Amino acid sequence: MLERLASHLATAALRLPPARTRGITVHRNMALRARDGVILRTDHYAPDLAGAPTVLIRTPYGRGGPMRLLGRLAAEQGFHVVIQSCRGTGGSGGSFDPFVHERDDGLDTLDWLRRQRWWCGAFGMFGASYQGFVQWALAAEAGEELRAMVAVITASAMRDSTYDGESFALDTVLTWTELLQAQTVPWLARQWELKRGQPRLVAALSHLPLVEADRVATGVTVPFFQQWLREHTPQSDYWRRRVFDDRMHLVRAPVAMVSGWHDLFLPAQLRDYAALRASGARPRLTIGPWTHGSPGLLVAALREGLRWLDAHLRPDDTGAPLGTAPVRVHVGGAGGGWRDLPDWPPPARDVRWHLHPGRALRTSAAGPSSPDGFWYDPADPTPSLGGPLLVAQRAGPVDNRPVEARPDVLSWTSDPLDRAVEVVGPVRAEIHLRSELPYLDVFVRLCDVDRRGRSWNVCDGLIRLDPVRFPADASGVVVAPVQLWPTAHRFAPGHRMRVQVSGGAHPRYARNPGTGEPLGAAVTLRAGYREILHDPEHPSAVVLPVVRPAEWPGAH
Repeated sequence: MLERLASHLATAALRLPPARTRGITVHRNMALRARDGVILRTDHYAPDLAGAPTVLIRTPYGRGGPMRLLGRLAAEQGFHVVIQSCRGTGGSGGSFDPFVHERDDGLDTLDWLRRQRWWCGAFGMFGASYQGFVQWALAAEAGEELRAMVAVITASAMRDSTYDGESFALDTVLTWTELLQAQTVPWLARQWELKRGQPRLVAALSHLPLVEADRVATGVTVPFFQQWLREHTPQSDYWRRRVFDDRMHLVRAPVAMVSGWHDLFLPAQLRDYAALRASGARPRLTIGPWTHGSPGLLVAALREGLRWLDAHLRPDDTGAPLGTAPVRVHVGGAGGGWRDLPDWPPPARDVRWHLHPGRALRTSAAGPSSPDGFWYDPADPTPSLGGPLLVAQRAGPVDNRPVEARPDVLSWTSDPLDRAVEVVGPVRAEIHLRSELPYLDVFVRLCDVDRRGRSWNVCDGLIRLDPVRFPADASGVVVAPVQLWPTAHRFAPGHRMRVQVSGGAHPRYARNPGTGEPLGAAVTLRAGYREILHDPEHPSAVVLPVVRPAEWPGAH
C-alpha cells in the first residue's frame, strides 16, 4: 500500500504520463543462474497487462530504496521491469570485478528472459552510470529483440575517463570504491560515516603511496583499485576485455543519451554519440546543466527515458509524443537556455584567445614578451574546486577566486565583453611551456567572470606530460595540447573570460610526483618551476568554438 501511494505521488510530482495500470505484482530476490553457476539476484515488477514489453536494469547499487520506486513507476507505465544486481553486489553471488562479467551475465539474463511465459519478444534497457555501461556490454549481441536503450551519464568504455589526460581520476575512482564497499557495512555505520564527513575517504585522497589509499578509505584492500593502479598504460591488455566502444557499429537499437555539462563521463559519451552517427544511427542526445548526481538530471532522464521506451517498445501505440529535435542542449550563463539542434556539435568558428603579458586574454596574437612562471609543489598540490566530480555536492560551477589567489595558479582575463559570446562545442588549449622537470601535469580551466568579480568555472581539462610522449624542443619548450570538456555557455555582455593554468587539480586528479615513478608506488615528491610562454613563436591560447545567435539552427 505504501509503495503504491509513493508511486502515485511520484508520478504527479515528476509529471510522468498517467499510469496505464496500478496492478503490479512484485517477485523479489529471484535466483537467476549464470553460465558459470553464479546466482544473480533479480526482482520482477509485473503489470497486469497482456503482451507488455520488458525493461531490463542491471545495477551494482542494490535493488532497494530508489530502485524499488523506479521499478514500480516503470511497471505502472505498462512494462515488465526486471532489476538485477550485478555479480558480487546486492546479494548476487561471485565477486564484483568491474566491467569484465557484464557481457556474459547480460546475455545469460537475456536467455532467461526469453524463457519466461510473459516474454513478448521485445525489450529495452535503462540506467545511469554503471547501469548504462552494462547496456553497452550487451547491446551489440542482443539481436533484434533489443528495441531501445536509455544510456544516462555513461559510456561504452570507461578506460579513458579513469585515466583522463593519462593522469588518474583519483577522486572519482576512490570515491566509487568507497561507495561500493560501503554497501557491505551496516546501514547505521554508513550513516555515521556520512555524518562525520567521511573522514577516512578524505584522508585516503591525500595519502601516499596510492597503493594504500583503498585500505585507508575502506579498511580493506580492494582488488580492482589495485589493478587500476597497475594497468594504467594505454597499451594495457587488461582494458581490452572491459571496453565496448569498438562494437558501436553493431548496435541496432535506437539509443537515447542523457548527460550533463559537468558530468565526468561526458567526453566519452559524446564519442559514443559520434560513433553511432558514423555508423548511420540517429541517437537522441540531451545535455543539461547537470553534474553526475544532479536530481534534475535523474528526473529528466526518467521522463525522457519512459517516453523513449514507450515509443520504441510500443511503436503502434499512441503514447506520449517524442520531440522533433534529435539534439537538445542547455546553454549556460546569463541569457542562455535550452536549444534544439539537428546534430552535435553545431557548426562553429574556432576563435583563438591568446595569453598575453600582464595576464591579459585577447583574440589578437601576443607580441614579444617574457614568460609567466610558478612553482608547483606536489607536497602542497593545487586543489580542485568544482567541475566534473562523482559527488554532486562538490561538483559543478563554483566561485574559483579562492584557488585563483594561490601562487601556483596563473590566470589570464579578458576585458569586459561588449557583446555576448556563445561557446558551443569541443574546447581545447595549446600551452607552450618550459619546465625544470620533464614529468608534469598541465591543467587548464575556462571561467566566466561576472560583474561582481566572481569567477565561475565553465569547462576544464588536464594532460599528463612525460619526455617520451612530449619531448622538449632544442630550447626546452614543450607544447601541451589540452582537451577541455565540451561545453555550451553564453558569456554575457559586461562579463569577462578567464583562463587558468596550473600544475594539477587534486584530488580530482592524482598529483604528479614529478619523478616518473609508477602511479601507485610514488612516494618521492619533487617540486619544480615552470614557465608559460606567450610570444609570436610560442602562441599559447585557448581555442573556443563560437556560435553567433543568428547562426543557431532554426534561428530567424
